[in-house]
Amino acid sequence: MKQPMPALALAIVATAIGSTAPIDQASAQPAPPWPSKPIRLIVPFAAGGNVDLTARLVAPAMAEALGQPIVVENRTGAGGMVGAEVVAKATPDGYVLLTGSNSTFSVVPALYPNAPYNPVRDFTPIINLQTSPFVLVVRSGLPAQNVADLLRLAREKPGTLTMGSGGTGSSNQLVGELFQILNGVKFLHIPYKGAALAATDVMGGQIDMLFDQGSTASGNVRSGKMRGLVVSGRTRMASLPDVPGFAEAGLKDFDIANATGLLGPAGLPGPIVQRLHAAAVKALGTAQVKERFAQMGVDAQGGTPEAFGTFIREDFARWTKVVQASGIKPD
Repeated sequence: MKQPMPALALAIVATAIGSTAPIDQASAQPAPPWPSKPIRLIVPFAAGGNVDLTARLVAPAMAEALGQPIVVENRTGAGGMVGAEVVAKATPDGYVLLTGSNSTFSVVPALYPNAPYNPVRDFTPIINLQTSPFVLVVRSGLPAQNVADLLRLAREKPGTLTMGSGGTGSSNQLVGELFQILNGVKFLHIPYKGAALAATDVMGGQIDMLFDQGSTASGNVRSGKMRGLVVSGRTRMASLPDVPGFAEAGLKDFDIANATGLLGPAGLPGPIVQRLHAAAVKALGTAQVKERFAQMGVDAQGGTPEAFGTFIREDFARWTKVVQASGIKPD
């Protein structure tokens, strides 16, 4: 006669049988492939500027590569801090990204130690999209045909030549402050509510000079509305072939570029970073982006996320030193 199975053996058999039962279908479903919905691309500046144009140019090509729409959203305010903070505090799932520039990830955090984000700690660098040097432009009537003439005038009358900027603490001002430190001169700073307004007054003869972005200065210099004296790059710009680079003009250590890149919140998963980087590289290689960048006077970059992270760290450190040396205080 067959003996009954002991209770312990019954429990083991029951457990084994239970382990082969169907698993709950909801928990068994893999995570949906990324991206599975539209992506928000935050631009922390107003529409029509260099950063906004770059975002709107690159976004469609990236969207095609990723298979989901990329919606460009302008979130302005506080020199770019408002939009940057939105991304810094977003969930790191790849659906909220930032198109930032030096102002966002270097200048503003250097100027405001209590800014609501840290550019190194609170973002994941993805790619440096493009760079554009600054151009020192002066009013047509200023008796300075080159940088040497300008420096001579500045030394003859310290603190009288007027230098416009897009506002206190703007990248225009900081580039100008660095120029003064390197060359031992002093200008009178005139802040505006935007670099475009300062450029208008240079063209109108109300102020003497502006360190303008090459992408916006090129057309006005070519038309003769203002005079370009030097480019803050090692070589001449293709869009400004008559304006020398800083070394050619006899300056030292003035290799400065305004960079525009793509970032996500800190902790963005590696596979998502790789997908975004690949899509951006593909976008930079399209004929439309290349042609438009050439018209804007900017250089497509690319490079690895790690290289972009290194650039951000070094740029942040440089402008922190300039802010401290010049004594700039935010309004």
